[in-house]
Amino acid sequence: MDDQITFRLMTIEDIDAILEIENKSFPNPWSRTAFYNELVTNHFATYMVVEVNGNIAGYCGVWVIVDEAHITNIALLPEYRGRQIGEMLLVKMVNLAKELGAEKVTLEVRVSNYIAQGLYRKLGFQDGGIRKNYYSDNSEDALVMWVNLNE
Repeated sequence: MDDQITFRLMTIEDIDAILEIENKSFPNPWSRTAFYNELVTNHFATYMVVEVNGNIAGYCGVWVIVDEAHITNIALLPEYRGRQIGEMLLVKMVNLAKELGAEKVTLEVRVSNYIAQGLYRKLGFQDGGIRKNYYSDNSEDALVMWVNLNE
């Protein structure tokens, strides 16, 4: 199948579609207000959506503070997972962070999420440490991962 895949910056009008992705992806999804505030008031934040055949399939957020980028979240609708769309989205976001001045990118991932960890390692991320009891839904630890963009 030849899907048309496009990437663009997220807008306020995208929030309903993003909330659907959130609710299908996370036990404690972000609220409408959280996304609105990220788009309108957080000058460190940039969010990108990926569209497949004109429909929003996923999104990724990043905060760039001085020379460090922090991936806040990345998610795809379940029907688009396993098709390398998430990988393409993350590569686009890392490249955008670099354009915005980032020299390093960090993120947290559940210690049980081996699929995501595999993707991050494929893209050069390395283990940086553990944040104990990071996730509020089940007190699961988070693995902190880093990639240096200048290597």
